[in-house]
Amino acid sequence: MTANEPLVLLIEDEPQMRRFLRAALGANGLRLVESETGEDGLRQAAARAPDVILLDLGLPDLDGVEVTRRLREWSETPIIVLSARGEEADKVTALDAGADDYLTKPFAVGELLARMRVALRHSWRRGGPPEPAELAVGPIRVDLTRRLVFVRDSEVHLTPTEYKLLATLLRYRGRVVTQRQLLKEVWGLTHVNQTQYLRVYMAQLRRKLEPNPARPRHLLTEPGVGYRLRED
Repeated sequence: MTANEPLVLLIEDEPQMRRFLRAALGANGLRLVESETGEDGLRQAAARAPDVILLDLGLPDLDGVEVTRRLREWSETPIIVLSARGEEADKVTALDAGADDYLTKPFAVGELLARMRVALRHSWRRGGPPEPAELAVGPIRVDLTRRLVFVRDSEVHLTPTEYKLLATLLRYRGRVVTQRQLLKEVWGLTHVNQTQYLRVYMAQLRRKLEPNPARPRHLLTEPGVGYRLRED
């Protein structure tokens, strides 16, 4: 491995999980730094400047949510939570604290690697050239300058609110966006509890953008948490 390969910081106290990820990530060309506690993980994050952080919530010294909050005080490094806690409230709390994504144990290596690729793209994009004026996700293409939306080169007319919701998901594409965050960005702080707005407008977007709205391929629901615009 070379210094040009992405560096992953794993903050995890379970030896079996560390061994599993050490083998899986190493086999896929990723360098790994390991920490068994939250405090050591914070020190390693500052000292090693990893490209992505994999974080367990149940650490022996600090809760993973607290580690996330402390990291977000000074770092924009993507954080993917890996936790046995599968409750919706735990996911929402971690994402609202600043995590970029959340996987419940046990998980497939392929899915973790896909989420990491998305996180790394966003990390490098922040330090790279400005985003292009046109973005595409599957058959959906958005001209950000002219605020036009196309599906397979056919223009689709969206209402201003539909466009704002799609643009917000597009900005965070590949990552889970909580209901509260979407409501705040699209409708404002006074509407952060109006989850019915999201259900209605997501249904409208799917009817206009998805080939089969009942089985969406790109505008995905993360049950009880929020939504994700999946990249191919």
